[in-house]
Amino acid sequence: MENNNYFGTEKVGKLLAQFAIPCIFSLIISCLYNIVDQIFVGNGIGYLGNAATGVIFPITVVGWGMSLFFGDGAAASLSVSLGRNETEKIHKGVGNAVLCSFLSGLVIIAISYLCGDGLLRLIGATDANLAMAHDYGIIIYAMMPLAMTQNTLASIIRADGSPRYAMGAMLVGAVINIIGDPVAVFVLDLGIKGAAYATILGQFVSFLICAAYLFKSKTFRISAGSFRLDFALLKGIMALGTSSLLTQLSIVVITVVNNILLVRYGAESVYGADIPLAAFVVIMKLFQIVLNIAIGIAAGAQPIVGYNYGAKKYNRVKSLLKMVVAWTFLVCLVCTVLFEAIPEVFIRMFGADGELYTQFAVGCLRIYLSLIIFTCVQKVCAIFLQSIGHAKAAAPLSVLRDVFLIVLSLIVPMFLGVTGIFWAAPAADILAMAITAVVMAGLWKELSAAGESKVTEPVLPVYPTKEGVVVTISREHGSAGKRIGQVVAEKLGVPCYYKEMIAVAAQESGLAEEFISNLNSDENAVMRELYLGTSVVQEAITAQDHAIRKIADAGSCVIVGRSADYVLRNYKNVVRIFITAPKSYRTKKVMEMYGDSQEQAKKSIERSDAARKSYYESITNKRWGDSHSYELCVDSSIGVEETANLILSYIHTAPVAANV
Repeated sequence: MENNNYFGTEKVGKLLAQFAIPCIFSLIISCLYNIVDQIFVGNGIGYLGNAATGVIFPITVVGWGMSLFFGDGAAASLSVSLGRNETEKIHKGVGNAVLCSFLSGLVIIAISYLCGDGLLRLIGATDANLAMAHDYGIIIYAMMPLAMTQNTLASIIRADGSPRYAMGAMLVGAVINIIGDPVAVFVLDLGIKGAAYATILGQFVSFLICAAYLFKSKTFRISAGSFRLDFALLKGIMALGTSSLLTQLSIVVITVVNNILLVRYGAESVYGADIPLAAFVVIMKLFQIVLNIAIGIAAGAQPIVGYNYGAKKYNRVKSLLKMVVAWTFLVCLVCTVLFEAIPEVFIRMFGADGELYTQFAVGCLRIYLSLIIFTCVQKVCAIFLQSIGHAKAAAPLSVLRDVFLIVLSLIVPMFLGVTGIFWAAPAADILAMAITAVVMAGLWKELSAAGESKVTEPVLPVYPTKEGVVVTISREHGSAGKRIGQVVAEKLGVPCYYKEMIAVAAQESGLAEEFISNLNSDENAVMRELYLGTSVVQEAITAQDHAIRKIADAGSCVIVGRSADYVLRNYKNVVRIFITAPKSYRTKKVMEMYGDSQEQAKKSIERSDAARKSYYESITNKRWGDSHSYELCVDSSIGVEETANLILSYIHTAPVAANV
C-alpha cells in the first residue's frame, strides 16, 4: 500500500522518468540483435543480405510473440499471486510457461525445417536472396527453443523483482552479438552464416544467465514438478499474455503482406524485387527503434496511470496523459527531422550497395517515416487506455493503424506502383490518428467532467464478532442471494458483508469504492477478458482479496459475492454456498426488484451471470457454479426464509460450526 500511496502523491514527472527509462532501455536492447545483424550484413554482404534477413524476420517474430505469450502471461500471473499473497503455485506457473515456450520453439523448428524453401518463398524470398535466406534461417531456427525460453524467463525475472538482472542478461547477449558480427562476417569471412552464428551465440549466453536465475529466484523455487503441465493454470497465464501475442502477430501479418507486395510490384519496376525488399527491412528497423522508445514511455506509465485512475485522481491522470503524449511527440519530432534531413546517413549505416538502391531507399524512408509521430502517439494512446481498464477502446485502437496499413498496402500500389506500398504508411497514420483523436477527446472530456475524488477517512467497517464459521455466498442474478445472506447473518447473530468489503478494500488500497465495485459489472461484456487482465483491474482485485481476508480474520460472518469462496479456500472455518434458481423464478424476481419488463429482466440476468462467471473464472481457473467448489448448492425458489433455514441447518451440522 505504501507504494500505491507513492503513485498517488509523488510528482508525475518524477514517477514517469523513474518507470519509463528502464522500460525504454529494455526494449531497445531487445531489438538490438536483429538491427546489429542488418548493419553488418548490409555492409559486409550487401542489400541482398538485408533482404534475406528480412525474409526470416516474420518467423522470428512468431517465436518472439509466443515467448511473450507465455512470459508476459506468467509475469502478470506472478505479480497478481504476490499481491494476493498466494505464492504456493508460482513455481508451477513459471515451470509451465518455460516448458510451453520451449515446446513452441520446437514446433517452429519442425515447421520451418519441414516446409523449407517453400515457406521462405511464400513469405517473400526471391531467386536472388533465397539461398542466403536459407543459410541464415537454418542457423537461427536451431536456437529458437532456447532463445524463446530466455525471453520468457526475462519477463518472469522482471516480475520477480530483478529487472536489472534480466536487463543484464539481455545486454550481455547483445554485446556478444555486436562483437561477434564483425568478427564472423569480416574476419572469418563466414558471410551471412557468420551473422547468424553471432546472433545465436549471444542468445545462448543470455539463456544461460537467465536459466541460472532459477536457482536464486526471490519468490519461487523450481523443481521437476514445476514442469508438470497444469492446463487450468496455463489457461490463466495465456489469458494474461494474449495482448502481447496479438501485438506481435500483427507485426508478422504486416511484414509478410509487405514482403509479398514488394516482391510483386518491385519486379514490375526498374528496381527489381530485391531492392524494395531490402529497403523495407532497413526502414522497418529504424521504425522499430523509435516505436520501442514510445512504447517504453507508455509502458512505464501504466502502473502509475492505472493506480491514479482507480483512485479517481483524474487531474493526475490528465497530467500523465499530457506528459506521455508530449514526451512521445518530442522524441518522434527529433527523429522525423533527422529522417527527413539526413536520410542517407541512416541508409548508408546499413550498407549502400549501389546508387539505384540508395536512391530508392532514401526516398522511401522519407515517405514511410514521415508521420511516425502519428504512429507512435496513436500506439501510446491505445496503451494508455489499456492502463485504465478501457479494453473495449484499447484493443481496437491498438491494431487500428495496422489494419489500415494492410488494406491501403493492397490498394495504393495499384495506382502508384511499388512506392505506393510505402505511401500506405502515412495514409494509415492519418486515418488511425483521426479516430484516436476523437476517442481521446472523449476520454479527456470524461476525466474533466468527473473531477477529483473526495478523499475521506471512513471508519473501517470490519465489525467485531465472535469466533466461528465464515459463510460465503455465491449466487446467480435474481436468486435473492444477497437477501438470503442477510437473513442467515441475522439468525447467526454475525455481520453480513456485501458493499462493506468494497469500502475496506478502497480504504486500504487508495482506489475508489466505485471502481472496485464495478469489477464484475456487465459493462465490459464485449472485451471482458482483456478488461480483467489490465493492471489496474488486477490491482483492484488484489485489494479486494485483502479486504475479504481481513474480514474473515475478524471472526464469524457472512460474505456475499466477490469470489470469497476462492479467496478463502485455505481457511478451515469456511462454508461455501452457491444459490441458484430456475430462470423463470429469477426473471420474476428481477422484475419485482428493478421494475424491468420481462424481456429486460431476461437480458439483465444473462449479462450479470456472464459477468460473474467471467470474473470468477478469470481469477480462479475454476468453473463458476460447479458443485464441486461448494459445500452446499441451494435452489432458492423454495423461498428466502426457507432457503436461509436450510443453509442454517447445514451449517449447524458442519464440523466448522463448533464455535457458532
